[in-house]
Amino acid sequence: MMRFRQPSVIPGFGLTLGFTIAYFSLIILVPLIALVLRSAGIGWSGFWAAALDPRVLAALRTSFVTALIAAAINVVFGTLIAWVLVRYRFPGRRIFDAMVDLPFALPTAVAGISLTAIYAPNGIIGQLVAPLGWRIAYTPIGITIAMIFIGLPFVVRTIQPILEEVSKEVEEASATLGASRFQTISRVLLPSLTPAILTGFALAFARAVGEYGSVIFIAGNIPFVSEIAPLLIVIRLEEFNYQGAAVIATVMLVISFLMLFVLNLIQAWSRRRYGYGS
Repeated sequence: MMRFRQPSVIPGFGLTLGFTIAYFSLIILVPLIALVLRSAGIGWSGFWAAALDPRVLAALRTSFVTALIAAAINVVFGTLIAWVLVRYRFPGRRIFDAMVDLPFALPTAVAGISLTAIYAPNGIIGQLVAPLGWRIAYTPIGITIAMIFIGLPFVVRTIQPILEEVSKEVEEASATLGASRFQTISRVLLPSLTPAILTGFALAFARAVGEYGSVIFIAGNIPFVSEIAPLLIVIRLEEFNYQGAAVIATVMLVISFLMLFVLNLIQAWSRRRYGYGS
């Protein structure tokens, strides 16, 4: 017989479990179920016709590909930033550490306008690369930069506390036993950081794929080129095509859920494989 209740000195399991299920259902499950039911109202043929529309597929591809690229870049540089903040002491470190959280507090529209002013053809950086025939703003590259901006704190703040728990003595012991720097990183540090890295990647990806405010200004919103799926949902709503908007949202929901589910499986395997976490 399965036991759902674990022994605890603190009472209230039934009450807290009931509250958790009710809160989770009202805040997450009910809206998602309503979304799926709304999209299913046009029937399977109508659903697939709306989902497989070339413009919808192009917008989905732009959103997910740029979000994946941005999350991957954030994993590399976010890990490096977390390492510097944890392992080194230097003047201005606290200020630099606080600035990492700016994308959390900054309104997304302000971030989008600022990035556009920098990377537009007449911007500070845009005008430097324009003579080379390169365009950053109003292209998928600009979308990726905006997603990197808003996703970086998720990676840094996820990896940073894990790095703080990894003692320097572990690295020194590895070097004492004759391991090279690459072996110390790949066989000592990375196994302990892998679950946190995957979590940071998943959070950055989830944040980026649904981003709207900071992206629409720098994207240019050109169909089949730089139009993102969240913007296309807004366009469908403005056209009073509510079921079409629900279809796009449902497809994004399914794809995001499957990708995050796979990442969670890999994360769980990593914890069992290397013995970190519970």
